[in-house]
Order: sequence, then structure tokens, then C-alpha cells
Amino acid sequence: MTHDNASVDSALAYVDKRQQQFLDELFELLRIPSISTLPRHKKDVRRAAKYVAHKMEALGLRKVKVIKTEGHPLVYGEWLEAPGKPTVLIYGHYDVQPVDPVELWNSDPFEPIVRNDNIYARGAVDDKGQMYGLLKALEALMRAYHGLPVNVRLLIEGEEEAGGNAIEAYVREHPQKLQCDVAYIADTGMPAPGIPSIVYGLRGIVYTEIEAKGAKHDLHSGEFGGVAPNPIHALALVLAGLKGADGRITIPELYSRLKPITPEERALWDRSPVDKPALLKHEMGVDVLPGEQEIDPRERLAARPTLEVHGIRGGFVDEGAKTVIPAEAVAKVSLRLPPELLPKDVLPLLRQRVAELCPPGVTMTVRETHSGEGVSVPLDNVYIRAAEQALEQEWGRPPVFEREGGSIPIAALFSEILHAPVVLAGTGLPDDNIHAPNEKYHLPNFYHNIRQAVRFLDILGHDPAVLARPGRMSASASNGSGKGEATTAKAGARAGVNTKAATQP
Repeated sequence: MTHDNASVDSALAYVDKRQQQFLDELFELLRIPSISTLPRHKKDVRRAAKYVAHKMEALGLRKVKVIKTEGHPLVYGEWLEAPGKPTVLIYGHYDVQPVDPVELWNSDPFEPIVRNDNIYARGAVDDKGQMYGLLKALEALMRAYHGLPVNVRLLIEGEEEAGGNAIEAYVREHPQKLQCDVAYIADTGMPAPGIPSIVYGLRGIVYTEIEAKGAKHDLHSGEFGGVAPNPIHALALVLAGLKGADGRITIPELYSRLKPITPEERALWDRSPVDKPALLKHEMGVDVLPGEQEIDPRERLAARPTLEVHGIRGGFVDEGAKTVIPAEAVAKVSLRLPPELLPKDVLPLLRQRVAELCPPGVTMTVRETHSGEGVSVPLDNVYIRAAEQALEQEWGRPPVFEREGGSIPIAALFSEILHAPVVLAGTGLPDDNIHAPNEKYHLPNFYHNIRQAVRFLDILGHDPAVLARPGRMSASASNGSGKGEATTAKAGARAGVNTKAATQP
């Protein structure tokens, strides 16, 4: 870089001097039980939205607003006072997963505590800690520059853990209010401590409830056993039939539509110094990795479709015995989908297969709870190059490039509607217990997240390759051109991989 680093150094020093203040503020947010899937926490979700909005206003953002939706509120803010500089859309979410089973937590999930250099609380890493870190990065830059090196828009949602219907509707209805050159998201992770990562691919998801109905009411198993349909048993047969012991889903169309992984992309994966299969075994406490044994575990983890059963409800589950044949039962089932498999195409296939497997005497209905598409971000753009440089500066080593098996549907939506590339650069770790008891966030990574965001935004505001791009804040901003691509090509060459080819699985 050729610009004066005085301001970015000042911003980084600001972060270092206020570590305890930032942590205390995060703890205030973590104490709010903003569980978006449970109606009884509706007021808590709104309280968290107001907290985020207050902090946006305090750091100097304009037009901060808590936006009402049919679901939980969105929080919007902007700072568009850097003429000629790119516009960055920053996304995160302030809602969290339920805490059940609460008895497995070693401390109150909504009373954050630091143990062994880790923050323990629900939402610590997913995504309150990472999202709040981006706000603090903006604060540090604002104080250093008396403004920002780039233009920013922020859109923070409150129902990511409940499907994200509100934000999808808002983005589709108001794309002009969210025009940007690049979207920046810190809701992903790193493969191991000290190994920074840029995630370029995410799977989509279709989450369903399969409802089975038998008799018109519950039956006595002594009087009706042997002739009565049992919806729980029927569900068990269907679930076992949907995925074989070999881990393969019994919907052939899912596999016929997959795009093969290219040698270039596998070479990109091989850049990582982490033995992912060994790490996964250690984290899960198992000796084997079930599933399609002939497929590379890294591919199964991020580039193959999956089908998982999350719970079954029905019949008698209290202490003691009750000899009842239930009249109905429900199974919660989701499929994770590589980007080439669209939820709208997969759902009818799932319904058809369930109908084929359903035994006589039982009727089954497959209801969609929520869905979202996957995304694959081309690596040959200047924004990925800037992120790569920022992470290398912060961590002292170049980042690895990964696909993740999880789903962030908003990333695909930003790509589709806003025509903006998405940079996914989070600092979670594989053992952070996301969605599980004792969720944590490694405290040093909280500060690394802030600092790498400071570096990234500063680079975007000064890098000639970024500033030379034509058509910023328009559909053409996502198309590669000229100087930016030449700069990015250098990054790919430095990695020893044709990154453009590697993103065409």
C-alpha cells in the first residue's frame, strides 16, 4: 500500500486500548435472551434490536432505524459521506438459538463469563460477538478518521435462527436502499486456531416438518395393537428409507445435478495445513466419520447434500408408562444443499419420496419451515483480494479458502438481488459449540475480528485497484474488470492456484 498508515494504526491502537470496554458492551448484549424461535422471547428480541440501534447511533451512523417487519425487527444504519469510495454492506444477526438442554450448560447461558480465555454465553460467537465486533471496527475507524474510509450500510436482522423471512422480504422489496459494491459478513469460522479463513462457498437449506397421521384419535395398544397404524413407527420407516446406512440420500436426482469438484478447487483446499477429518473426529469424540466413505470428508462436509433428522414429537414421553398408539407424530428434517441444488426444486422431490415410502394406513404431509439457497463466490475480484491482504496483515499468514457446510441464505440473496460479491471472514472455531450447550467465543478472536475488519475497510478505501473499478454501486459492480482482476490474479498466483477455475465446481 502506498497511502499513509497513520489513521489505520490509530484505529488499531483504539481497539487495543478499549478491549475491556468492548467486552463489557458485548456482555450487555449477550445478557438479552433474544431467542427468535420462541414466541415468549419476542420482547427480548426487540430489546436486543434497540440495543444494537443505540450502539449504531453512538458510533456516529446516520439514519439508524429499527424496522418493523411481519416477524422480528431489522436494524439499519448508514454512513455515506466518502465520495468516490466503495460502499460496503455489513450484515449480522442479533438473535440466538434456544439453550436447551439448559442442564448441560456449565454456567448461565445468558450470564456471560470468561473462562480459559473463552467467552461462554448463548450467541457469543453466533452471531452477537462477531456482529458486534464489526460495529466496534466502525467505531475505531470513525474515531481515527473522523469519518470512515469507505461508505457503509448496515443491515442487522433478528430472525436468522428462525428462517430469515423478514430480511428476505426487505431485500427483495428495497434493493435500491441497499446498493453496495461488496457485502461483508462475519458469521463464519476458521479451521483451527491461528489459521484465518475466507469462506467462498456455503450450502443452502430446506427445513421441513414431516407430519404423520393415523387414526382419528389416540388408541389403546391392547385393544388396537396389531391392526392400528402407528404414526411414530411409520415416521421411523420413512426416515430410515430417506437415507441409507451408507449415508446416501435415496433421492437420485440430488446427485445427478451435482457439479464435480475440479482439481483446481481441491488444490485450493489442500492449502490448508489443518487435517480436517482428524480435527472433526477429535471435536465429536468419535473414531469414524459416518457417511459416504468413498467421498473425501472435506467434500461431504461442504459440497454434498445432507439429510438430517433433528427431532421427533408424538405419543407419550413423560415419566412412567402409558400404553397409547398415537394418532399423529411429527419429525423435523432438513437438507443442506450445495449451491446448484435449489430448495424450490428439492422440496417436491422430498415430498415425492416421502409419499413413496409412507406405509399404508398413515398419511404424511411435508411442510416447509424455511429455506435458503447456497452460494459460491468467485475469488477473482478485488474485494476477496483486499480481504486476503487484511487477514494476512492481521494474522501474519495468508488465509485459507474454504467451503462451509452451513447456510447463510442472506449471502445468496445479496448476490442475487444486489449483484454484490460477498466476503465471509469470521473468526469462530470448530469447538465453539455453535447451537449447542456451552457455546463460546475465543476472546482473542473477538479482538482479531475487530482488527481484521478495520484493516479490510481501510484497504478498500485506499487500494487503487478497488478505487479504479467502474460502475460502483450498480449491477455492473459485481462484474470483473481491468485493474482489479489483475491485482486479484496476483493473489491467486501467490497461492499457487488458479482461483478463478477453483470457483467453478
